[in-house]
Amino acid sequence: MGVPAARIVFDESDRTAVAEAVAEILATGAMTLGPWTERFEQAFAAEHGASHAVAVSSGTSALEIVLRTVGVRDRDVVVPAVTFYATAGAVLHAGGRPVIADVDPATLALSPETLAAALTPDTAAVVLVHIGGLITPAVDELRALCNGHGVPLIEDAAHAHGSSLGGRAAGSFGLAGAFSFYPTKVTTSGEGGMILTESPDLRDEARIYRDQGKGSFSTNHHVLPGYSWRISELNAAVGAVHLRRLKEFIETRRAVARRYDEALAGLDGLEPVVEPVGCRSNYYKYVVLLPRGVDRADFKRIAAEEHGVRLSGEVYDLPLHLQPVLSPYRRGPLPAAEDVCARQICLPVHSDMTVDETEQVVDAVSAVLRRLA
Repeated sequence: MGVPAARIVFDESDRTAVAEAVAEILATGAMTLGPWTERFEQAFAAEHGASHAVAVSSGTSALEIVLRTVGVRDRDVVVPAVTFYATAGAVLHAGGRPVIADVDPATLALSPETLAAALTPDTAAVVLVHIGGLITPAVDELRALCNGHGVPLIEDAAHAHGSSLGGRAAGSFGLAGAFSFYPTKVTTSGEGGMILTESPDLRDEARIYRDQGKGSFSTNHHVLPGYSWRISELNAAVGAVHLRRLKEFIETRRAVARRYDEALAGLDGLEPVVEPVGCRSNYYKYVVLLPRGVDRADFKRIAAEEHGVRLSGEVYDLPLHLQPVLSPYRRGPLPAAEDVCARQICLPVHSDMTVDETEQVVDAVSAVLRRLA
């Protein structure tokens, strides 16, 4: 049997619970901004030790809403080069200018040095991304640097549900954290996003933005330039049900990662992006850097065709500053980001992954490396 790149896990009890919730929603006719949205918000906030949560339509809209509350129009926002387009896209749609910074190859995140080099007199905010569920141990230094320049630190925690550093959950290190519930995430609502914050003012403003800028749900008095960023009750119910499995899913994924750590330690050439000291990752992705000179496409093709192992999508194969749509914001080479994006692959990690599947991946990676390196 093959090992897929990703697998979405809803067991029979999950499906039953979702079906019951859907029946309730359809019977009441409360299809948006109802009790399931509130339950989802409360549960997600509690899971991450946050005071406030606002459920929205996607992780991208979560980030854009936070940027709008900060006020980045016609100003600079520092983002890392190693991230999904949406990190910069949210800046653009909020009216800001992305300033793309290099990363620390050990964490795939901003470092104090790369952030300092990217700050400008017109910086309005800094976005820190937790790639693959890893939280950089430099986060307090990054926040101090932001504080010294009078700008907020915002977390793009799209990958980091349940991840923590020093016992503090992702989403709790800056002004706000933006999470995604795209189907492949550790827990999903099908589509959706969440904002976590300690600021009641940001919470209140985010609720207005998500509902077309209306001052209240029951009126048509529009006080902010909002958008249709609501999450549906159906999506919220799916998310609330799946969230109950978060701790279990993370334990399974961490067990897979431990086996990969052990196996890769004996292979010359491969460089796993290891979990930093003090970080407890959810292992949304297990990122490995191939030896320089190894053709990634060949590596993935042989693993799939000859060993039945499909390696999941890179995070990411092209750094932000080389994305065609972002060419106006290109300032020059970013060597660390360009190197890691050219060499990294992601080993499959599923929330219900078996020991046999894990060993199949280990055997495949070992065999392909011996052949190509």
